[in-house]
Amino acid sequence: QVRLVESGGGSVQPGGSLRLSCAGSGHIYRGSKCMGWFRQAPGKEREGVAIISSDGGTYYADSVKGRFSISQDNAKTTVTLQMNSLQVEDTARYYCAAVFLRCVSIPTSPEMDYWGKGTLVTISS
Repeated sequence: QVRLVESGGGSVQPGGSLRLSCAGSGHIYRGSKCMGWFRQAPGKEREGVAIISSDGGTYYADSVKGRFSISQDNAKTTVTLQMNSLQVEDTARYYCAAVFLRCVSIPTSPEMDYWGKGTLVTISS
């Protein structure tokens, strides 16, 4: 059993910043794994935002490159997403996800095995 719990969502104005965290617990595989963030806006499909692999590789959606930064703790069970220069288009529910495989790009949603319940991020003026 793997549990992912997100925190840090909220509401900010355009140009602001938010920091999301995802704490993993349970049977977190100690080998190759990818953890990261997906988001889903109302009426849109879920999309990958940022992923970090257990070897430290990071992968970002084009829409967030240069604005978002993903990191993980030394135990590789907690991932953090620093979101800067937020735009109205970033408004969505953000989900933490994990898969115990090596990744070299952002996996698709069906490829992720474990999901958190999500945290809401709202950007508005």
